[in-house]
Amino acid sequence: MIMFSRRAALVGAIAMAGCQRGPKAPAVAPPKTIAAAVAGSWRSAADKARDRWRHPAESLAFWGLEPGHTVVEFWPGAGWYSEILAPFLDATAGKLVAAHLQLAEPVDPAAAQVVEAYRARFAAGRKPYGVVEITAFGPTSGPVAPAGSADLVLFLRNLHNWMAAGIAEKAFRDAFLALKPGGVLGVEEHRAAPGGVPDLLADSGYVDQAYAIKLGQEAGFRLAAASEINANPKDTRDHPFGVWTLPPVRRSSPRGEAFDPKFDRARYDAIGESDRMTLKFVKPA
Repeated sequence: MIMFSRRAALVGAIAMAGCQRGPKAPAVAPPKTIAAAVAGSWRSAADKARDRWRHPAESLAFWGLEPGHTVVEFWPGAGWYSEILAPFLDATAGKLVAAHLQLAEPVDPAAAQVVEAYRARFAAGRKPYGVVEITAFGPTSGPVAPAGSADLVLFLRNLHNWMAAGIAEKAFRDAFLALKPGGVLGVEEHRAAPGGVPDLLADSGYVDQAYAIKLGQEAGFRLAAASEINANPKDTRDHPFGVWTLPPVRRSSPRGEAFDPKFDRARYDAIGESDRMTLKFVKPA
């Protein structure tokens, strides 16, 4: 079993960060720009359909991704962002490190399946991905990468899981250690309505932006910028099953229960994916 205080953190990570595993990638020209990687033919139609909500090209540009960078992606799930990052970094002499779910004895079969599927897809040297280095992040994990080796670290819609598991502070500390002085931590996270009392367990999947900034600053980071790239003003955040009511999860019943065919999805599908904060932290030089 993974040593989390709540197994829901693992389930949320798999559901929210995942993407469908597509067919074997065809031979393609190495994508030497972010735009080329986002447009890549190896990405499935289902994954590309989510670009309108996740804005990968704009987000990566905001966080300052450049050719040749060493990037650490925390908890990449099935690899929605990795299938953009890995080809671009492989084509530009960069490197992607995936700090995936920490597995501990006894191993949780669901967690192991996710990690092994990711390893088979991204760590085998297949084109266009190259070889992604896989490490681990969790309650008792060691460094996700050698100290001071990363140009960019990414927290992509996982902060709520780490808050639920009691390891959010550790995530920021581990990111700080991995980054070079002047390196960037990019955060994308479901955003709670401003002005309320922060939910420190993020039961709804939404996180208070001021609290996320506080966590980063307490770890030693400086907030460099905040963007509305991934904002969605239609998101009312009052959904019966939290953020997971919305696409792409589209939950229709409480966690662990069967799909409810009588649940009226129209309102929630019309909202689209969640309203999200997009933050850029810098490790002081």
